[in-house]
Amino acid sequence: MYPTHSVINIENLKSNFLNIRKKVKKTRVLAVVKADSYGHGVKDVVNALNSLGDKKPDFFAVASFDEGVEVRKLKVSQPILIFTPLMEEFIPVAIKYDLSLTFNSPLQLSALEKLKGKKKLKIHIKIDTGMGRLGLDYDNAIDVIKKLEKNKNVLIEGIYSHFATSDAKDKTFANLQLKRFVGLIEELKKEGINYGVAHIANSAAILDMPEAYLDMVRPGIILYGYYPSLETSESIKLKPVMSIVSSVASVKVIKKGESVSYNRKFFAEKDATVATVSMGYADGINRGLTNKMQAIIKGKIYQQIGTVTMDRIMFNIGADKIKSGDKVTLIGSEKGKTITAWDWAKKLDTIPYEITCNISKRVPRIVL
Repeated sequence: MYPTHSVINIENLKSNFLNIRKKVKKTRVLAVVKADSYGHGVKDVVNALNSLGDKKPDFFAVASFDEGVEVRKLKVSQPILIFTPLMEEFIPVAIKYDLSLTFNSPLQLSALEKLKGKKKLKIHIKIDTGMGRLGLDYDNAIDVIKKLEKNKNVLIEGIYSHFATSDAKDKTFANLQLKRFVGLIEELKKEGINYGVAHIANSAAILDMPEAYLDMVRPGIILYGYYPSLETSESIKLKPVMSIVSSVASVKVIKKGESVSYNRKFFAEKDATVATVSMGYADGINRGLTNKMQAIIKGKIYQQIGTVTMDRIMFNIGADKIKSGDKVTLIGSEKGKTITAWDWAKKLDTIPYEITCNISKRVPRIVL
């Protein structure tokens, strides 16, 4: 087996989800499991969440059609929403696997008018309230939705929007987006249009904007144990689900003034021992972490040195007695010391989402 592996703590995942349930009370919960459940392994995540009995998710959501089929084949009975915009060629697949598609453009009306058959196509209408990416414009969506409602081969299962700044401390624009979305919902109610479930609250809004819960919420990164930014509250107790563990592959003594790895970006200030670990950028360690990341070995934190390579990273262990085979914790906790995906993210000016998603398929997932 590859010496580096990702440990997936299923109990932490369940705890996070149940804490979300507690926070939103009776509001329905859609679990976002796109991108292989943010790198955590979609099969294990979905099966774990569906083991929660009457507390299990009400919906699941993924990014692509392939992901949707994969989740449905896990014997999932709940609705599965595909975030990718509706494409005519995938409509038969959506009907076959009972997948709910995203309607986001008037141009898609013509494809839906061609529908025939006993089973209706389920859709969620995407509204652009300020993200500026996908969706019907909030201020002129009503006429398109009226046309859509007349199609007897379509079932409007839901309507949703997406926040651009809910993870910021300043919620001014997020509140404006919510006002726009709720305004449209109220207009649909007055017109007697059944829009299904209304949802806009992502992870950050679940933490900080209870007024945005509406009919359903969509937890993503908080399922996996991370707050979406450093500006949100921590109103839900979360536990990281993923740890990254490896072992020392080899040790080598270098002398003062000698360099380590490509392009000689580290020089020893004194004689030292270098521990090499079998994990590199092919496994998901960004080269931008060169000389910046750390690891825990035998309860002590050590500094990574030299350019991150495809298959190897190196650590300066000084004169400590560390040998080949000793456990190395790259993300996780050991003997009171902790390294999280946020520690990597801060050094790369990014977010934990990118860190966990980038852990490659070469790294085996081991479920606890």
